[in-house]
Amino acid sequence: MSDIPGQNDQPDPSDPANDFDEIIAAETTRDPDLAVIEAGSRTLRTQGGPPQADIPGRPADPEVDKALREVEAELATRWGETKLEPSVARIAALMDVLGEPQRSYPSIHITGTNGKTSTARMIEALLGAFELRTGRYTSPHVQSITERISLDGAAISAERFIETYQDIKPYVEMVDARQEYRLSFFEVLTGMAYAAFADAPVDVAVVEVGMGGSWDATNVIDGDVAVVTPIDLDHTDRLGSTPGEIATEKAGIVKQDATVILAQQPVDAAQVMLKKAVDVNATVAREGLEFGVVARQVAVGGQLVTLRGLGGEYTEIYLPLHGAHQAHNAAVALAAVEAFFGVGAQRPEPLDIDTVRKAFAAVASPGRMEVVRRSPTVVLDAAHNPAGARVTAEAVGEAFQFSRLIGVVGASGDKNVRGLLEAFEPVFAEVVVTQNSSHRAMDADELAGIAVEVFGEDRVQVEPRLPDALEAAITLAEEEGEFAGGGVLVTGSVITVGEARLLLGKG
Repeated sequence: MSDIPGQNDQPDPSDPANDFDEIIAAETTRDPDLAVIEAGSRTLRTQGGPPQADIPGRPADPEVDKALREVEAELATRWGETKLEPSVARIAALMDVLGEPQRSYPSIHITGTNGKTSTARMIEALLGAFELRTGRYTSPHVQSITERISLDGAAISAERFIETYQDIKPYVEMVDARQEYRLSFFEVLTGMAYAAFADAPVDVAVVEVGMGGSWDATNVIDGDVAVVTPIDLDHTDRLGSTPGEIATEKAGIVKQDATVILAQQPVDAAQVMLKKAVDVNATVAREGLEFGVVARQVAVGGQLVTLRGLGGEYTEIYLPLHGAHQAHNAAVALAAVEAFFGVGAQRPEPLDIDTVRKAFAAVASPGRMEVVRRSPTVVLDAAHNPAGARVTAEAVGEAFQFSRLIGVVGASGDKNVRGLLEAFEPVFAEVVVTQNSSHRAMDADELAGIAVEVFGEDRVQVEPRLPDALEAAITLAEEEGEFAGGGVLVTGSVITVGEARLLLGKG
């Protein structure tokens, strides 16, 4: 975009994608903080760097685009993802009239606070590398609503998305008429995903919860494997005020006789999960005991890791993602796939190491420590709670060695903004506070007031418009000189990262 310094390519004024207001209006009609902005790719790593995510844009065919917009408009009339009524009655009724499509394939169900989508994409890549047809359901989307439903590692086509919606629409209306409340936006999409997976058909579904577990719309499946990524404080108004209380809700995805893959957890959360496993006769594999990260070292574009799985060690695995947290996500994903194949139970031998290496080398994760510009380097990371901010702060220091890092922060008003800023304070030389276009965005001046208390007045700059904030941060980073190693980290909210990604020419 022309108002971002250092961009050599001039925008095409005839291209509607360059109309920022129109783009953002189209791309932010969703809850920004229920999941991470990420989209995966199964393209193998090349010498040119880590894999690039294949994120679909609007359909090229005007008629298809019009039809997709009509579906999006109909879905937008339903409860959004921030309005919840804790019950699975409506989605269960929809599954019933659809003939229980979610029962026609095995599934891996994923809950937790941070790392769910990255872990889902790694699981998907591993299963695909072993020649299984996968369906993946994650949220929210980056550019196109179709990204939420994936087959074989790629978002379903707009045509297929429209067809799936039209197929289930009469049944949705039938359920609406019988329930106290209409099916929500997320519930209808969940029904679409489960129907699309059955129609494909898939060999296995990889399903990420929207929020929580017990009453999440996805929880009409009986996951053969239940994955629990690290639990921390987020959505405390809905899920609980301690990790243990939050774990009680998330434990709802653990079903009778399942296998639970448990990432490292706070003690009270681990206790809740282990008790639930005993209650339903589930088998538990715990990170740090039955599986984990043996070794890791920084590599160009990512890291080289050795993982201990349920079947033994897997050495020299290249992971094109930055940060210790992604290595731990990889260990969880590997254990989940091993458990799905019966490694450590029915079969003693580990998975084929070359296939595992090939799969992990294919993982991409936009919006998670993603480099979108050089000279100076601009990194995007969708950390939006203190736990996510802490691992991001650690990862950016390890991966980039910036001599001076400028932060661009735009946060949602319902988050622990002070905790997020405090996590970044040791690594930001200065911070430019801004706000995104979401109605939930914290006002830039209000955010600045908190930032001044954390950073001091001399280290805080206020730019309410995100393009201005990016320009200001890049200018500050360039003061270090072309070869001095200044950088910019854009963070604080999923929407902030998504809008910055569009502004900086990605997607």
